[in-house]
Amino acid sequence: MHSYFILCLFQLRGKRIGIVGLGRIGLQVAKRLQQGFGCTVSYNSRKKKNPDQVPYPFYQDVRELAANSDALILCCGLTEQTRHAVDKEVLAALGKAGVIVNVARGAVVDEKEMVRCLVEGEIAGAGLDVFEDEPVVPKELLELDNVVLSPHSAVLTRESMMELARLVVGNLEAFFSNEPLLSEYEDD
Repeated sequence: MHSYFILCLFQLRGKRIGIVGLGRIGLQVAKRLQQGFGCTVSYNSRKKKNPDQVPYPFYQDVRELAANSDALILCCGLTEQTRHAVDKEVLAALGKAGVIVNVARGAVVDEKEMVRCLVEGEIAGAGLDVFEDEPVVPKELLELDNVVLSPHSAVLTRESMMELARLVVGNLEAFFSNEPLLSEYEDD
């Protein structure tokens, strides 16, 4: 029922999507949305990316990004700067037709305010796989037809775990052979 309602509520093709956190994951989400669905992508990150490498418009302010988006997708890490970055003002800027998708960390959103906005129709819907006080899910979210909830399983597949193990072994071998690592840490 929940998934059906969100699908009827929101057609993805051609929408304006704001991404908070354009690191490795956020960039992959952006590419898929733009190439696969013809979405217009904008972003907010700690720092503006090189425009020659990242063609999406940058917004310094999350509220301004939300005001210019049909949906806001959260892909950032949880830091003191991102804790409750999506607050009352950001949700109001997203508006009655706006949808929030949080695949980052629950505390990036002021969950009580988001629940209130969903219940009172101040935003159209939400797709969530993380919650502020995990594993506790606010009971109001379980009762709403404009919310899709799923477990945060991230990369927990047999294939991805095997690939991760190969990468770890390869990095250890490179490190102890004084060769370049197969994967370097990339800061958002």
